[in-house]
Amino acid sequence: MTSSPRPTPAATPGEDASHRSGRRKVLLAAPRGYCAGVDRAVIAVEKALEQYGAPVYVRHEIVHNKYVVKTLERKGAIFVDETEEVPEGNIVIFSAHGVAPVVHDEAKRGKLATIDATCPLVTKVHKEAVRYAKEDYDILLIGHEGHEEVIGTSGEAPEHITLVDGPDDVANVEVRDPDKVVWLSQTTLSVDETMETVDALKGRYPNLLSPPSDDICYATQNRQTAVKQMGAEADLVIVVGSKNSSNSVRLVEVALGAGARDAHLVDYAEEIDEAWLEGVGTVGVTSGASVPEVLVDGVLEWLAARGYEDVETLTAAEESIHFSLPKELRRDLRAEAKAATEG
Repeated sequence: MTSSPRPTPAATPGEDASHRSGRRKVLLAAPRGYCAGVDRAVIAVEKALEQYGAPVYVRHEIVHNKYVVKTLERKGAIFVDETEEVPEGNIVIFSAHGVAPVVHDEAKRGKLATIDATCPLVTKVHKEAVRYAKEDYDILLIGHEGHEEVIGTSGEAPEHITLVDGPDDVANVEVRDPDKVVWLSQTTLSVDETMETVDALKGRYPNLLSPPSDDICYATQNRQTAVKQMGAEADLVIVVGSKNSSNSVRLVEVALGAGARDAHLVDYAEEIDEAWLEGVGTVGVTSGASVPEVLVDGVLEWLAARGYEDVETLTAAEESIHFSLPKELRRDLRAEAKAATEG
């Protein structure tokens, strides 16, 4: 994803004018990269390959990052679009974005052993959807149409869930009882976009119920907060991440909204265009929640080779959250799958 550079404003007293004085520096966002849910999902695939041997099948990309997917493929993971593509009696892992109940049913019919690597924060949203559906609420799910997480959550209560794809979509919403409506959200959305949508919904439905806790992922919030601080100082922001990563795309938008003159999304350092550096003194660098640190290191090395050796870390929050691995990794899944095919 790219953007059109904004005109360079005239310097004002006290302004950081590093690009005018010739000083070049990098602002490195913290936190950045892997969140706890992504770390758990990637390790789950690696552990499954170690424990059970190749092949291990994964339904959809385990996380939205090209490098991660290619690395796991080299280790023996096979990524498929649909559960039916997995041969009977094998192991299939569900991605961090979660799946609908119908997918679990497909795996049972296919006599597959399953490992559910759904992020626990996504699972929380699924449980909320089920609970509100049982209480007969209309559920307004704020998210982007076609995103795997939205598909998985919608599948938990399809008759009760209506997708709201941003504030512009609010006018299209219809509910049965305006006094019995609740909102949930896709965890990787922009915090600002989500709350803007919620405000618009409350304008139509004053009694709109909010979930018991904010569904926006802590990692998404923290990375966007860091980029907001960075955007106010950086001439250029480089976000490391894949184009199908919702949270990475949002970071580019947040950087521009925070005042960065230019911002770009790249998978690898080689995708950076040297023309982006023209007149740039301060470069902000961050990465999406599914990006390994080795890719950020590559960007920093690329920038250092072009004079941006001064790296300053901008810390917006400290993260210490870890999730335990899927419980299925403590069982003999190969034996279970074999028993299912012989049963």
